[in-house]
Amino acid sequence: MYEPAADPPSPAGRVVPVFPLPGVWLFPYFVLPLHVFEPRYRQLVEDCLDGPGRFVLGTIRGGHEQDAPGRPPIHELAGLGEIGRHERLSDGRFNILLVGVQRVFVREVASERLYRRVEIRPAEEVPVAPGREPELRAALERALGRNGKSARVPGELGTGHLCDMLLLRLGLAHELLNELYGELDVEARALRALAEHERRARSSARPADPDARPPRA
Repeated sequence: MYEPAADPPSPAGRVVPVFPLPGVWLFPYFVLPLHVFEPRYRQLVEDCLDGPGRFVLGTIRGGHEQDAPGRPPIHELAGLGEIGRHERLSDGRFNILLVGVQRVFVREVASERLYRRVEIRPAEEVPVAPGREPELRAALERALGRNGKSARVPGELGTGHLCDMLLLRLGLAHELLNELYGELDVEARALRALAEHERRARSSARPADPDARPPRA
């Protein structure tokens, strides 16, 4: 697992570039590969490589995916990322690996560049109560495991990170995933992720009705 540079959380009020994408959420510590070809985002990457190397991956609001070439609205909670690796292609395009740093609240501000910019404010998570954490981690490890066995995960991975791993595996619909991405109470997020996992497990285990007939067209 790649870890971003070990510096303090981004201070409130800092202004950074934003890269809007439809149906994509940048989770802390997860790596997102991006192919950058539009001139405005090539400029964004160039500017980031000359500076701290960080920008926001903003998720385009549902129903506005077709507006991606313009200035679509994005959700107010987004992922701050750091360019972990980059490859500059001969025609000016880039392949980059963007590493999630933290969830942030964003507010768009004026930009003199081709790309948009946002002011960020760190989104502080509510940690799990110490007495509840072992039980919750065990449940998440079982949900992440296969063939009835719990997943083996490094102890340094936080409970919130395990929860995010489960959310990504579930393949949730846009609005539900965005709602859970924005749940900053780690225990509440984990319990909802586990409930969705159990619901799907029960549904897939339910035997088919042998008398059921396909509906008529």
